[in-house]
Amino acid sequence: MSKKYVFHTDAGHGWLAVKRKELDELGILDKVSPYSYQKGGTVYLEEDCDASLFMDAKEAKGEKVEIRHGRECDCSAIRSYQGFFLHP
Repeated sequence: MSKKYVFHTDAGHGWLAVKRKELDELGILDKVSPYSYQKGGTVYLEEDCDASLFMDAKEAKGEKVEIRHGRECDCSAIRSYQGFFLHP
């Protein structure tokens, strides 16, 4: 069984939306870079390193991931979200 995640993109970048709690449970929350964003309980993992970090952690646990692509836009609202930080 796989879990679904939404990948958001704009003209310049992309982010994978993952619940902060899940990143903590995987033991990778402290490895997420400040290039990702957060809003509420969701972290938007930047596509270059942080999304790969997440995918590798899921694979290491033998968990499958299904990616659904969200709507693309010129400039995503994600860019206006708070930058990721470890301690709220």
